[in-house]
Amino acid sequence: MTGKSEELTHVDESGKVHMVDVGAKDVTARAARAHARVSASDHALGLLARGELKKGDALAIARIAAIASVKKTPDLIPLCHPIAITGVKVSVEVVTGGVDIVATVRTADRTGIEMEALTAVTVGALNIVDMIKAVDRGAHIAFARIEHKEGGRSGTWSRSADGEMIHDDSAASTPAPEDPAGPAVPADAAGPRTSVGVLTISDRSSRGERADETGPYIAATAEDWGYATVRATVPDEVFAIRAAVQQLQADGAWLIVTTGGTGITPQDVTPEALEPLLTTQLPALTSALQATGIGKAPGALLTRSLAGLIGRTAVVALPGSPGAVRDGMDVLAQVREHLAAQLAGADHPAHSAKELAR
Repeated sequence: MTGKSEELTHVDESGKVHMVDVGAKDVTARAARAHARVSASDHALGLLARGELKKGDALAIARIAAIASVKKTPDLIPLCHPIAITGVKVSVEVVTGGVDIVATVRTADRTGIEMEALTAVTVGALNIVDMIKAVDRGAHIAFARIEHKEGGRSGTWSRSADGEMIHDDSAASTPAPEDPAGPAVPADAAGPRTSVGVLTISDRSSRGERADETGPYIAATAEDWGYATVRATVPDEVFAIRAAVQQLQADGAWLIVTTGGTGITPQDVTPEALEPLLTTQLPALTSALQATGIGKAPGALLTRSLAGLIGRTAVVALPGSPGAVRDGMDVLAQVREHLAAQLAGADHPAHSAKELAR
């Protein structure tokens, strides 16, 4: 199934264009992610990556321009409705052969946000071209397209590997979460919880530009423990992380282990995405996870690993480095059986008189 409409909604019965009346629609949380690429020469890309353009920091300029353009979308596209923008995230990155601009835009309103996302990446791309045209006359926008959208009556759509927009029927019936949001799936959702969900959080891995090392390790370890696993990969975006965790919970995961995004850079948003979803914090387990790498790597002192519960699902956020993931899974191995039993409703194990006398 493709994302083609049966009719042109912006044309009335007489063939004249008009702005669609959306007043009767419900206000719902909506999001869209768009992606544009600027193709450029290796020389220009080198200057961009090193920050050596005479005009200045082109990547920063493109990002600011993309964010600013979102608010101007109704002025640029006449039939677009002015809507309330609740969040904009833009990344601009030099990649092999070009520059990628990715924008995620969120709203809580009566109509979609796709055009705002497309405007963001297109304007960002235009600014890259403007900044490098003096050193690369052939620089151009290779494409600008929607990769994912959520919310509204049409539900969730994502672009497949072959470029087709595919309707996610399972997600269409579940409203997209607001931002910030509580669980879209009730914390006490019924059904067996027998699998382990593995969520890799990485902009580059989600775009297929970098191999995922840590996700497969987590999955293999969980399978060695005797559990089936379900894996997903999302970009470093609060909305996408929450939606993926909620989907893994709905799929019956008793444990969800995430990897990536627990550092302190602006792109590291995993704790911010997960904490509002947690119904119970697990501070002792969090402390144990955070302490594993101390003395082994300087970055361990800055990790923001965390652990908690969303109803009857345990959620553990690990860093993105292979060493930190190995250490974190070793910690989980010590508590996994007791944790699984407790989440399944088992009583605490009886304490001996000797233990009680301590």
